[in-house]
Amino acid sequence: MIFSTMFFMKISSVSAGWLQAHATFYGGSDASGTMGGACGYGNLYTDGYKTNTAALSTALFTMNGRNYFELVLISNVAGAGDISKVWIKGSKSNKWETMSRNWGANYQSNTFLNGQSLSFKVQLSDGSIKAALNVVPSNWQFGQSFKSNINF
Repeated sequence: MIFSTMFFMKISSVSAGWLQAHATFYGGSDASGTMGGACGYGNLYTDGYKTNTAALSTALFTMNGRNYFELVLISNVAGAGDISKVWIKGSKSNKWETMSRNWGANYQSNTFLNGQSLSFKVQLSDGSIKAALNVVPSNWQFGQSFKSNINF
């Protein structure tokens, strides 16, 4: 009886440190199977992450889409882990524009931002907001990824 009470107390104190999180994976434990998933990250196995790698890095912003349709994939989001809101600002504007979630970790803007350096603000589900100022240079091209100066 004493052992079970002590065991329960130990489990209770350990579980108090857990935070709620979300994850989606549609493949095998060896990284086989469908690698697209609902997050929008694509095939992490061929990108070098595989199954035995801890991805510790600053946030990455990958520019996809076309003129008047910037589709930005935000990677390496730690902290709370869930993005709740994203804003974008071109260097020719003083106004932050709210981006809409397209799917997974892809957020879109329907503004012509070509030829401008870009800044992002990212709000996580815990309410914290981080700003990556001028993280994308003015000569950016669709398909490029840019390392930011922020870490969640």
